[in-house]
Amino acid sequence: MTAFADLHHRNAPLLLPNAWDHASAAALAAQGFEAIGTTSLGVAAAAGLPDGAGATRDATLDLALRLGQGPYLLSVDAEGGFSDDPDEVAEAARELAAAGAVGINLEDGLGSVRRHAAKIAAVKAVVPGLFVNARTDTYWLGDGDEQETSRRLHAYQQAGADGVFVPGLTDATRIAALVRTLDVPLNILYSPSGPTVTQLGDLGVRRVSLGSLLYRRALGAALETAADIRAGRTPSGSAPAYHQVEALSPRREG
Repeated sequence: MTAFADLHHRNAPLLLPNAWDHASAAALAAQGFEAIGTTSLGVAAAAGLPDGAGATRDATLDLALRLGQGPYLLSVDAEGGFSDDPDEVAEAARELAAAGAVGINLEDGLGSVRRHAAKIAAVKAVVPGLFVNARTDTYWLGDGDEQETSRRLHAYQQAGADGVFVPGLTDATRIAALVRTLDVPLNILYSPSGPTVTQLGDLGVRRVSLGSLLYRRALGAALETAADIRAGRTPSGSAPAYHQVEALSPRREG
């Protein structure tokens, strides 16, 4: 079992914050997070590209190259693998692993179950040590059909997924019932209106992701600060000092 996989089998669930650039990842690492994910929305928005459309392959790899050697374990949100061709998805996964990623998140977008399972199998064949977190969007994009969710997750487990991810599922009873059907760790997307991390752990959830929440809240804080200053108000909240943010940047040699 890899160090990253081991984090999914501790008493408390793995809380995985998601970064969108070097500074956010470094700041999270400084707070003691052992593992950090990336957020496809943050990567896409920063590059001026659409999220979930397979357009951010290069931007995602570039970010992995910058974060992959950090003092934390890196898991990359790779949307649907940036291709419908399993071999191309496997090659993208190989490049991400070479950059230092130890995990990858692959979403099905409610597309073909067989195709998504083939992507998972191809990735595990090329980079067997990479933790594949197989995401289904039955709750995120669909109506939350429980039978369809189980059907998809069973296929992804059979294909070799190391964990499964069901964003949008927040009902405690349904989460607990789903856990009982799985042979791999369940990942849930944290929701401010859903169970707490501790409660999710009690339900059997092994990984809790923050997705784009930190990125969106950071952007919201920036907008509120600008609006306060424009209106002649003192900005509320707090911000790290300049030297604290500067310290997050890699030092140049010589």
